[in-house]
Amino acid sequence: MTWVRRHRLLVFFVLAYAISWAPWPGYAMRWTPAPAFLPVGPLLAALGVIAVTDGRAGFRALGRRLLRWRVRWYWYAVALLLPVAMVVVTALINAALGASVPGLGELAWSQFLLVLGLRLVNPLDSALGEELGFRGWALPVLQSRHSPVVSALVLGVLAAGWHIPLVVYGWLGPVGLPSTVVITFLYVWLFNRTGGSLLFPVIFHASQGAFTFGSVSSTAADLERAGWIYAGVLVVVVLAVLVLDRRAWRSAPPSAREPQPSRPPAVR
Repeated sequence: MTWVRRHRLLVFFVLAYAISWAPWPGYAMRWTPAPAFLPVGPLLAALGVIAVTDGRAGFRALGRRLLRWRVRWYWYAVALLLPVAMVVVTALINAALGASVPGLGELAWSQFLLVLGLRLVNPLDSALGEELGFRGWALPVLQSRHSPVVSALVLGVLAAGWHIPLVVYGWLGPVGLPSTVVITFLYVWLFNRTGGSLLFPVIFHASQGAFTFGSVSSTAADLERAGWIYAGVLVVVVLAVLVLDRRAWRSAPPSAREPQPSRPPAVR
């Protein structure tokens, strides 16, 4: 247990990868008929590490982050609507380049709301499966050691690597990996600006997954081009956040950090 406490970030990421990637070898060896990926890996990894290192106090801290909802109203709008706005901008640029896309009035907004609601409450979905682990547990630990910028970069690279099976399966284009690194900066910014509230990254992730650029692309070629356009939109948005809100990147608020676990006293 002492070793786990000292290397808890390493243990967390190894477990998150191992759990989520567990079906991959079976599919590669043709033992299973269809590919599978378990988005719940980061959540289960975080719960396992918390049980060993922090116990009830750790579970209470994670629960408090998830239930921290008393923030200014506009952060709800940012979490819910920024992913939608980025998709709409992507669709408009794609249409200007010749893609056939539906008008906004033709989009299934009721379906978007239904999918959004399901993603917010389903622990097996990526919104809760990823966020409770990556942003709810790993990010505060990283920010107790590093600046928000370094923490976002480290977490973004590791979260992107976690998505590799999706690229192998063809469920995610190669541009999805660098996009994951870039969008992590938005998750970190939202988490820190809401005082370490995990609720807002969850809402952001659920909205992002419920309304993707795939919803406004008609053909495979349009969809592929939309992926690259979306990546460019992400870069512009993240650069704007980095430049216009530099104060947010100097240091994380205390409520968005977690102190290093105390070491046991030396035996004399």
